[in-house]
Amino acid sequence: MSSLRKVDLQLMSELLKNCRRSDRDLAKAIGTSQPTITRRRTKLEKEMLIDSYTAIPNFTKLGFEIMAFSFYSWRPEATQKLIQNGEAVMRKFHTFLEDHKNIIFTSNGRGFGMEKMMISVHKSYSDYAKLMNAVGEEWGDYLSKINSFIVSLQEDVVGRKLNFEHFGDYLLTEL
Repeated sequence: MSSLRKVDLQLMSELLKNCRRSDRDLAKAIGTSQPTITRRRTKLEKEMLIDSYTAIPNFTKLGFEIMAFSFYSWRPEATQKLIQNGEAVMRKFHTFLEDHKNIIFTSNGRGFGMEKMMISVHKSYSDYAKLMNAVGEEWGDYLSKINSFIVSLQEDVVGRKLNFEHFGDYLLTEL
């Protein structure tokens, strides 16, 4: 983060709050010129510090009731299977993700005795159960344990909505 200029962090902060703003509007908010903003935004995109621009939907208004954080641990022998069939397993994994577009994030990691995690959204608990059954059917030979944390997306329960506005403010503390 130290290689970023102050204007880069300010730009990232403003874009996290609203990525639809024009470079002219961003320049005014930051107190610099529009060509500087255009140049810095292009640099951030080229260096992949800005990976994409996207909208964050209101999941509740779209009919989604829950978000699930699911954690997985591998069987000890799964690593050997992965080494032997790595390319085929990765094709299978990408096909699985294509078939289940309600999975919004997956990654390797560590915690709770688990090595993998997935975030998914669901219109109902039965929708969540269908996905977990599909995970078991497709990946049961590899998995030793699955645990999920189910989050209600009801408006009166959420303490902070899913967005990056607060993270944008946090970035400015790095100045």
